[in-house]
Amino acid sequence: MRVIQFEARPGILDLGWGHPRPELLPTAEWSVAQAEALRVFGWQALTYGYAAGPSPLTEWLAARHGGSHFVTAGASHALALLTSLLTKPGDTVLVDAPTYHLAFPILTDAGLVLESAPADEDGIDPSRISSKKAAFLYLVPTFANPTGRSLPLERRQALIEFADREGLIIIEDDTYRDLVYEGTAPPSLWEMAGGHNVIRIGSFAKTVAPGLRLGWISATPSLVERLTRLGYVHSGGGVNHTTAVTMAEFATSGAYDTHLTRLRDAYRTQRDALVSALRPHVEVESPAGGWFLWVPLPGDLLPAAERHGVSFVPGDRFYLPGEGGHDRIRLSFSLLPPAALTEAATRLIRLAPPRADR
Repeated sequence: MRVIQFEARPGILDLGWGHPRPELLPTAEWSVAQAEALRVFGWQALTYGYAAGPSPLTEWLAARHGGSHFVTAGASHALALLTSLLTKPGDTVLVDAPTYHLAFPILTDAGLVLESAPADEDGIDPSRISSKKAAFLYLVPTFANPTGRSLPLERRQALIEFADREGLIIIEDDTYRDLVYEGTAPPSLWEMAGGHNVIRIGSFAKTVAPGLRLGWISATPSLVERLTRLGYVHSGGGVNHTTAVTMAEFATSGAYDTHLTRLRDAYRTQRDALVSALRPHVEVESPAGGWFLWVPLPGDLLPAAERHGVSFVPGDRFYLPGEGGHDRIRLSFSLLPPAALTEAATRLIRLAPPRADR
């Protein structure tokens, strides 16, 4: 019987899964929030919901992030919804390189043509983007999947100016913003642009639990209104209403911020365990947030790595086919506790070529 997506493989410490560590999921706290939501809202928590999402949650999002919001069944659902509204089959969309690989099938399922935006080690380079009309640009600019890096402030400003000049819509996947371990997260493109030409996607999958299937879209009031008029939204009475009402209680009670502090401490420790174990043997950056390390090792090490009891995602999966990433691998430090991460690194570095500076 299968209940969850993750499939453990005996003997393999798998650094490929971008999943939360099970012990960090707030089962007890969520149970309290659910009971309180049922007490406060009664039958209204279990009936058809308001199309844009329950006001207690959208108002909390507005106070935290500004703007208007539409509640979704996660970030992937948000991207699929926006694709359905903003594109038609055959349209071209720009994507970062590298970027979140599971966004590719969401876009191609809609019949879109994907094209990589020019990028370097600092991320997308707006000065090199062709002015050819694209339906939108998709990127994860803050604590990105797979690199863990954030687009520098000057690049953010230049990208916003380019979008304004060319009339380009930017879809900003801001899923990892609250998972910051050093300092503060950079301002979102949405915030910097005042919502002009930028649509922001957010999710509670990484900060609370992916099983909630709950996220949001930050957009102009007119786009939020268009989303509420979609046939299945109108028919179903919003998206995931009962969970959204519970999330409102979890958020407004202060439980979310308390949980977030615990998460940040735990994931910082996990990040440090993996980085510390790798650094004597391979050059690796320590990301200021998110879940991932972008390590300069060849992806074709995967079969040998799995024979040695460790796994990862090869870097070429985060590029469009044939465009790069063969010399990188993505490691996730989210799923395993520190001791297991240290052991996984020990197994992996047995296969790594010696560092050039050693």
